[in-house]
Amino acid sequence: MTERYTFLPASLIVATLFLTTACTVSEVITAEHTDLEVARQEIAENLLLDVGIINFDEGIPKSNDPEKTGVYEEIRRAEARYLPYHIKTTLQGTGYWGAVRVIPSRYVFTDVTLSGEIERSDGEYIELRVRVEDATGRHWFERSYDMQTGIRSFDQGRDRSQDPYQKVFNDIANDMHAFALTLSNADIQRIRQVSEMQFFADMAPDTYGDYVTTDEAGMSSLLRLPAENDPMVERLRQIRERDRLVIDTLNEHYANFYYGVALPYEGWRKKARENAINIRQVKRSATMRALLGVVVVAGSLQMDTDSSSRSRRRAKSVTQAVGINRGIETIISAWNLRQSADMYREDIRELSESFIAEAAPLTVQVEGESRRLTGTAEAQYESWRKLLKDIYQLETGFPDDLDVGVPARSAQIRD
Repeated sequence: MTERYTFLPASLIVATLFLTTACTVSEVITAEHTDLEVARQEIAENLLLDVGIINFDEGIPKSNDPEKTGVYEEIRRAEARYLPYHIKTTLQGTGYWGAVRVIPSRYVFTDVTLSGEIERSDGEYIELRVRVEDATGRHWFERSYDMQTGIRSFDQGRDRSQDPYQKVFNDIANDMHAFALTLSNADIQRIRQVSEMQFFADMAPDTYGDYVTTDEAGMSSLLRLPAENDPMVERLRQIRERDRLVIDTLNEHYANFYYGVALPYEGWRKKARENAINIRQVKRSATMRALLGVVVVAGSLQMDTDSSSRSRRRAKSVTQAVGINRGIETIISAWNLRQSADMYREDIRELSESFIAEAAPLTVQVEGESRRLTGTAEAQYESWRKLLKDIYQLETGFPDDLDVGVPARSAQIRD
C-alpha cells in the first residue's frame, strides 16, 4: 500500500513559521533620557519671564483614514491639550521662569509664547514641532523634537511625574533656558515692558496705542514709557493682575482635563505601542495578522493525517495542533489589542467632548454684581476680556472687591 502525504503550501508554512517567531520574540528598546536643567539658586523676580503655552495644532492629515495613518482624531484632540499642560508642569519645575500658563488664546499678552504641532504620536514614537517667540516678536527657535519610548516607559512602578515622552519635554525646556541665557538683563526687561504696554494698548488704545510700534517683520519696539506715577498705569496693572487671575482660574479647567485623561491616555499609548511593535514584527497590520491566523487554522485543519505509520500520524497530529493553536493565539492577540485600544479611545473621546463642550462656569463679582461666564475656556476668556474693556471704557475704575470664583475640580483629579 502506498502512503499518501499532503503537505501545506510553502507560502503557508513560511507564514506560520514567521507568525510563530514574531509572537514569541519581543523587541527590547531602551528609551533615551535627557536630564532636566534646574536652577540651583533663586533668580530675581524681575529677571523671570512669564510663559504662555497655546494648545497645540492636532496635526491631523486631510482626508484622514485612521486605519491607514494610525491617527485617531479623538486621541489627537486630547493630546493637543494634554501635552501643553505637561510642558507647563515641566517648565514650572525648572525655576527659570515666572508664571507658566496654558493660555486660552494667542491674544493673551505674555512675555514668551510657545506653540506647537503634533507631527507624530502613537505611543511608541512622539514628534513635536515647537515654536517659541517673545513679546517683541523675537523668534527664539522652531525645532522638531522626537523620541522612541522603551520597554520600561509604561512600567507601573516608574516615577509617575515623568511622562513616557518626558525626554521631549525636557529637551524643549532645556533649549528654552539655553536661549534665555543669551539674553541680557536689559533684553529681559524690555520684553517685560513690551508685553505690559501691549496689554495697556489693548485696554486703552486711545491713550497707549502709540507707545509700541510693530514693523513689517512683526518686531515690536517701545517708543516711550508712561510715567511711573501715572494713576492710569497703576489702575491698568491692577486690571492685568485680575486678568492673570482669570487665566489661572481657567487653568484649573485645563488641569481637570489633564488629570482626568491621564490614565486612559497612558493606557491607550501602552496598547498602541504594543500593537505597533507586533505589527512591525509580522509586517502586517493587526487586521492582517488576524487574517493570517485564520489561514493557519484553515490550513492546519486540512492537513492529511491519514497514514499507516502510527509515528507519522502522531507527528502530523502534533504539527496540526501546533498550527491551530498558533493561529488561534494570533487571532486572540490581535483581537485583544484592538479591543483594549478601542476601549481607551472611547474613554478619551468622552473626556475630550466634555472638555470642549463647556468649562465649569466662572462667576465674577464686580461691585456686588455677579457676572457669569459660560462655555468653553476660550469662550469664557473672550467674554472676560470684553468685560474688562467695558469696565475701563466706562471709567468706573477697577473695583477692589472683584472676586473670581474657582471651578470645582473634577472627581477624576488625583491629589
